[in-house]
Amino acid sequence: MNFGVLLYLGVIYFFKIINYLIVIRVILSWLPIDRQNPLVAFVYQLTEPILAPARKLLAKSSIGGSGLMIDFSPLIAMAIMYFVERCLLYYIAKFFI
Repeated sequence: MNFGVLLYLGVIYFFKIINYLIVIRVILSWLPIDRQNPLVAFVYQLTEPILAPARKLLAKSSIGGSGLMIDFSPLIAMAIMYFVERCLLYYIAKFFI
């Protein structure tokens, strides 16, 4: 395998792992688990830098500014990450493969 293929696969696996962690975080938020649990804290530490900007974006919008009970930041973050992933894969395929 050449560098381009490895980079392409690395980007795919990186975004898959981040998406799985976000889904795990959403599921953990529904369960009565202590956030001091090492596994829960680890998932929150990895996903908060991704979800916090989406949460701030929603808070400034007319949708999220009204104090919704449901946190839509995981959906926004995953949609933005999908777009970024597709762009990265396009340019990796164009220039390295």
